[in-house]
Amino acid sequence: MTSHQGKHIWIIGASSGIGEALACELASQGAHLTLSARSADKLAALNKRLDGTHNVMPIDAADANSLTAATQTFDTLDSVVFLAAIYSAHSQTPKDISFIHDMINVNLGGAFNTVNALQPMFEKQGFGQIVLCASVAGYRGLPYGQPYCATKAAIINYAESLKIELEDKNIDVKIISPGFVKTPLTDKNDFPMPMMIDADVAAKALAKGLTSRAFEIHFPKRFTTIMKIIDVLPRFIYFPLARLMKKKQ
Repeated sequence: MTSHQGKHIWIIGASSGIGEALACELASQGAHLTLSARSADKLAALNKRLDGTHNVMPIDAADANSLTAATQTFDTLDSVVFLAAIYSAHSQTPKDISFIHDMINVNLGGAFNTVNALQPMFEKQGFGQIVLCASVAGYRGLPYGQPYCATKAAIINYAESLKIELEDKNIDVKIISPGFVKTPLTDKNDFPMPMMIDADVAAKALAKGLTSRAFEIHFPKRFTTIMKIIDVLPRFIYFPLARLMKKKQ
């Protein structure tokens, strides 16, 4: 995909944050969008801001049946961007196990549901693009970062295997690895978030990345470069560094 003009792109998790900003950016570049999230009211308001010319399709990403049913409404689709996520601020307080399962069902299960619903369609039409939202938080196990970090690490692993499996079928697979982006999710944090960028800046980087040949779309580059260095550190170096992170928290 070299341009967004005239492309049909499905954004799952479009009601706020990066997803909402991405919808505005892609619409400005001539894409036709299907906007999905659980909040029908927020999606309708967003579509109204975008001149009401796009499809609004409320779904629950954790519900595989809703994803499959939604897919049946498409005649053709160029790309799906999965951004749905549940998040809670990293803290030393144990999280309720039911919340942990909800997070896994949305963040990771939703990605599996999306691919399961769309892969047959993309294979039949002979092309497609699957973009899954990971995070730099999935590079290493961060103190008090689970279960969010664990779901994002799983997304990276999942997408890597999908890329190899699907590239011969002309299906492009990418991951998104944001650093700190100002959204309703990061507003929950009460710790310093270095090099934070606004959602509209992230959306421009993401929109550009969708047309690139790169597997990973990551931003802001200054911060993600630091995280990539941490990612390749051997454990005998990483664990002392992680202990320092723990003390600061």
